[in-house]
Amino acid sequence: MRKGLSEKELEFISRLELKQKYFFTRNDIRKHFTSDNEMNVYLHRLKKKGRIIKLNKTKYYLIPVKAVESKWSEHPLILIDEMMNSEDYCIAGKAAAYYWHLIDQIPVEYKVYNTKRHETVEIFHVRIVFVKRREKNLPKIVKRKIGEHSFIIASKEESKKWA
Repeated sequence: MRKGLSEKELEFISRLELKQKYFFTRNDIRKHFTSDNEMNVYLHRLKKKGRIIKLNKTKYYLIPVKAVESKWSEHPLILIDEMMNSEDYCIAGKAAAYYWHLIDQIPVEYKVYNTKRHETVEIFHVRIVFVKRREKNLPKIVKRKIGEHSFIIASKEESKKWA
């Protein structure tokens, strides 16, 4: 069951939804609060209510109002790009092979080579494994688009290693 929203929460959520800005940063909503501490309190409440998901230090994902019982899904490749702020990463492994139609099996996890983080995260029932690599050891990359959103993925030749 969805918990109610306060007037202030509803105000900035409505503005984000009207702009269709589901990925937002702290700077996008800062003007609605008198201090960073107040903003932190409201962000924490919204995370507890299941209305937002924290992607990285400053970026969040707003679950749309049209989501039934706060259950929503976003394409994993777009999520990864937003988490990495569109730089210094490469989607590789079976996920890349699946994208290039080299294999038919839908990937259970998405392997992401990057220069900063190394951890495993689960968002929207998608397991994302971050593997830290030096920039010179990243595979050859290609920029592609899903809808209007671009992402970085290993080239088809690099992905053939997984097929």
